[in-house]
Parts: sequence; structure tokens; C-alpha cells
Amino acid sequence: MISDHRPLWLKRAFGALEHWYVQQRLSPHFESLGENPMILKPWNVNVHGRNISAGNNLHVISDPDRKVSFSTWQFNDHQGNIRLGNNVLVCPGCRFDSATTVTIGDNCMFAAGAYITDADWHDIYNRNQVVGLTRPVTLGNNVWIGDGATVCKGVTIGENSVIGASSIVTSDIPANVIAAGNPARVIKPLDSDRELITRAKLFENPTQLQQQMDSIDEVVLSSNTLLDWLRMKLFPRRGD
Repeated sequence: MISDHRPLWLKRAFGALEHWYVQQRLSPHFESLGENPMILKPWNVNVHGRNISAGNNLHVISDPDRKVSFSTWQFNDHQGNIRLGNNVLVCPGCRFDSATTVTIGDNCMFAAGAYITDADWHDIYNRNQVVGLTRPVTLGNNVWIGDGATVCKGVTIGENSVIGASSIVTSDIPANVIAAGNPARVIKPLDSDRELITRAKLFENPTQLQQQMDSIDEVVLSSNTLLDWLRMKLFPRRGD
């Protein structure tokens, strides 16, 4: 589908359904969920275990084929914790698993298929022993994890740093760098002379942001009709 063929009223009704689902069905599974969560298709977001929380403006994009998962384990003396800061973006297929502590700073971004884990999940030598070795994971503010990258137990990533697609991060990454590879290594520093604009800027005025989004929808969708949308669903044409 090239264009959104939904009538404006239908998109708004779907948005209202998503909002209801987040507040009534998804939010109770978090220890706390901040203001203004924007969770698209929230029925594809799985939250399992205790001590999972997120700050304001959590933005999650999910899909039936690429669900998003937040999971903590409680086993013997282990209790997982997942803490997400404000303005975090999570794309389809991301997974966050914790047996100790995963701490995510403000404005962090996770591209599709990223995986964050603080444990091995089985002992190397006694493979009947669940969890195995576990050490906390910490991501500073404004960290960007690329498509399909994995951040392993015990890793700290400094603020503003970027992890390249498909990288495997097994050791600490300093602040203000780009790192990539398996295992991930620093490729180059960020340019300190350039301004870094973070996701926090998007939410400086949430009311104005919502008004802008509504105005765009009105321009793009106002001419759509229910019959055209049904036709596209049942009998799509090239160019739809």
C-alpha cells in the first residue's frame, strides 16, 4: 500500500481504540507508564514480569509479524528490572529481557529487531540452570541502537552514541561515538561541532505536536471515502 486510504474519521476511531487498549489492557502490566504513550497496534506488545516501567512519551511501533517484548525473570535470587526513560522510541521486533537490571536513558532509539539482554539465560556448563551469568546493562541518554543489533550483559553505552546495524555489543562503548561490528568497536567519534537534536525536542510542546499531526491528517485523508478504502482492501490496484 503506497497511500493511507482510510477516511479521516476511521483513522481517528482506530486511534481511539489504540488509546483505550493502552490505558485499559496494556498499562496495568507496567509498574508505571508515563504520560502520553504512543503505542501503535498495542495488542502486539508483550509485557511479562515485574518491575517494568517507562517514562513519558514512550513511542512503540509494533506489527503482528514483529512483536515488541519487555520481559523480566524472577528465579531464585534473581529479579529482573527494566527501566525506560522519557521519549524512548521502540521499533518493530525489539526485545528487552532482564534477570538483573536494564536501564535505558532518555531519548534512546531502538531500530527494528534490536535486542537488549542482561543475561546468558542458561549456564554455559550446567545447561539445565536457567538465567546463567547476569550483569546489568545501562544505556545513557540519546543512545541509538541500529537495526538488528544486540546489546549483551554487563554493557554500558555512553550518552549520544550510535550502534551500527547487526552489531553485537559485548563490552562498554564510550559516549559520543559510532560503534559497529561483531564484536562492536568504535569506528569514529561524533562531530562535536555539530548540534545534536534529540527526541526531547519533539515533545517540548505536546499539544502543538498533536495539532500538527491532526492538521496533516486532515490534508492527506480528508478526500478519502469508506467505499474507496473498502475497494482498496478487497480489490487493490497498482498504485494504491
